[in-house]
Amino acid sequence: MNLDAAPRETLMDPQQTTLQVVMVDDEEALCQGVRRIIERYKVHVADVLVDAAYTFRYFTSGEDYLVYLSEGGAVDLLLLDLKLPGVGGMDVLDAMSSQGRQVLTIMITAYATFETAVKATKLGAYDFLAKPFTPDELRYALRKATQQLILSRQALRLAEEKRQVRFNFISVLAHELKAPLNAVEGYLNILRTTEEDQNLQMVERSIVRVDGMKKLIGDLLDLTRIESGQRERVIKRLDLGELARASFDLFAGDAERRGITMELDADKGIELLADAGEAEIVFNNLVSNAVKYNRDGGRVTVAIRRRGDAVRIAVSDTGIGLSPDEAGKLFNEFMRIKNEHTVRILGSGLGLSTVRKIANMYDGEATVKSEPGVGSTFTVTLHDAPVAGERRTGGGEAAPAAAPPPLA
Repeated sequence: MNLDAAPRETLMDPQQTTLQVVMVDDEEALCQGVRRIIERYKVHVADVLVDAAYTFRYFTSGEDYLVYLSEGGAVDLLLLDLKLPGVGGMDVLDAMSSQGRQVLTIMITAYATFETAVKATKLGAYDFLAKPFTPDELRYALRKATQQLILSRQALRLAEEKRQVRFNFISVLAHELKAPLNAVEGYLNILRTTEEDQNLQMVERSIVRVDGMKKLIGDLLDLTRIESGQRERVIKRLDLGELARASFDLFAGDAERRGITMELDADKGIELLADAGEAEIVFNNLVSNAVKYNRDGGRVTVAIRRRGDAVRIAVSDTGIGLSPDEAGKLFNEFMRIKNEHTVRILGSGLGLSTVRKIANMYDGEATVKSEPGVGSTFTVTLHDAPVAGERRTGGGEAAPAAAPPPLA
């Protein structure tokens, strides 16, 4: 029974899409035969109402295909022969993996072993097609790969739409909240400077609460701009020592009032390729927390070290510390540790979540080590970001980036 020809009823017309299939095989006659099959074939993906058709091109060597990729060539599905003269199929998979190219790949081979299959799968191969194969076997493999590709792309689109909806909602919410907050803050500041006011303490407490709400709005906007990609990134070489000192200046007033000393331990001129706004968010959140959750007369130390193409930023305090259970939850959104020591400390519960998201953007991580009553050390590792048109290689050097495959 031909399942592809089975009748189907839908409530709306399917979306039409065309996928670029590329074949790399040194048997040109086989490539021509595959072309005739594929260019007349269509697949219906019922779950998302998509009809897929195909365009086809082939290369008889791995070298030619890699040149095509380096020049920005499009490929959605790849039929790749394992045994090729010169650059073999495994070499092609390895090259694409090192470039970060994620292409749904069907390996074509008459010599597959278990070890070969495991290695190819680790390098990104999706399926195998044994030579010699029939037209029906080719269509089946193509249909299965097409369904996987379109469903995964649909999932990515839905995730992106969710991020955009969240960003738009937070932007509207922030806009509606900022105007009345600014008005309230203005009136409170007038009352605070009026000598006849007998309720100065209540005014001061109200201003603290307004500042907390403004900080929450700022943290929400930072988080959603980063998630949605709405914030324009400018990658340049940053002096991290200067950024740390600027963060110290920002919180110097709070530190001085409580007798907290701040120290910077960094090599002179230590730099990172990064977006200045993102790096400032990391420093400001970590230093702010180190001051806020410290003890009076305590100490904050920021240590910055470079290791290869990455820098390690460690911010230590001598504050209230955290239990292992509290530390494990700390980087979640809207997570604030509530105990007898933190009950009077205001915060949004978003700062550290944003720090971790930024660390992930730089192929790094954010961690914490803490001991109750002794203090905490927050460590953020950031790799040099590739500048526009470049990618990072394994050795930390920049190299031309291959163009990503276009979405269907």
